[in-house]
Amino acid sequence: MKDTYIFAIESSCDETSASIIKNGSVEIATVVLSQMDIHARYGGVVPEIASRHHIENITMVLEEVLEKANMTMDEIDAIAVTYGPGLIGSLLIGVQAAKTLAYIYNKPLVPVHHIAGHIYANNLVKPMEFPLIALVISGGHTELIYMKEDYSFEKIGGTLDDAVGEAYDKVARVLDLPYPGGPKIDALALEGKDTYPLPLPLNDDSFDFSFSGIKSAVINLVHNEMQRGNTIRTADLATSFQERVIEILTKKTMHALEKYHVKHLIIAGGVSANKGIRNRFQELCAEKNIELTIPEIKYCTDNAAMIGAAGYYAYKLGRKEDLDLNAKATDILK
Repeated sequence: MKDTYIFAIESSCDETSASIIKNGSVEIATVVLSQMDIHARYGGVVPEIASRHHIENITMVLEEVLEKANMTMDEIDAIAVTYGPGLIGSLLIGVQAAKTLAYIYNKPLVPVHHIAGHIYANNLVKPMEFPLIALVISGGHTELIYMKEDYSFEKIGGTLDDAVGEAYDKVARVLDLPYPGGPKIDALALEGKDTYPLPLPLNDDSFDFSFSGIKSAVINLVHNEMQRGNTIRTADLATSFQERVIEILTKKTMHALEKYHVKHLIIAGGVSANKGIRNRFQELCAEKNIELTIPEIKYCTDNAAMIGAAGYYAYKLGRKEDLDLNAKATDILK
């Protein structure tokens, strides 16, 4: 059977990335140009600055990935691109680049939902086995997805307010930790002790999440302690916060696996790089005889390899768009 090569582009936030993926599972070459150092001085991603840097970098990244793969566009079967959700200015750069390549080289244009990309990053580790439950945890998303087959996404639960990654970043800001705050809290949590009485967020039998309350609890605790002249034990507070997050993520995810009679769990999204979360799920899945797949760290954050992996299956299913494809800041995974 002839191999299928997908040329993928990702620009949904502050990474400009291109990749070439073979058969949905083999990474031929990937280039990721991050803007993290640029946005760190502002304490978070500035959309206008992000889109400007995408414009400056996109051509160089596209050329570099072809050079790295030692391939030409004639060997490519289709162009896959993140069309949403994300920062609209950033998305537009990637979508326009993909449409231009599709037009010039007469290639099919395949739209890929950003979350589908995060899920299919797991296929770069080992083939996904169905049915499965996907826990998507990132700066903008916290969702439980049931998949009975390839490209079948049934959302069974999600956050009602803040995403888990957003809560991490806001708590890090309160603790005066540098951007990006999530990895800093994770590192501190491994050093501290669970000594602060924080609430367990949305502790019920649903598959929905809520992280606004625990974020507010941390803000109020820090404010009250400062008013009393007490010193915040930063590592201990980081531990207490992370322990509550891990407890609710694992409780609801394991409940979903049991209810849907699923023995395969995949974790996806930028927060899946969190060591505390990874370790706890590994322990629980080993106890419950659940197969667990988590992407390599390099595939957890935004990258075009994951878009190429998802794009392969979308292409095989005939999910193609014409040159009227537009970017969407928000969109439902389906």
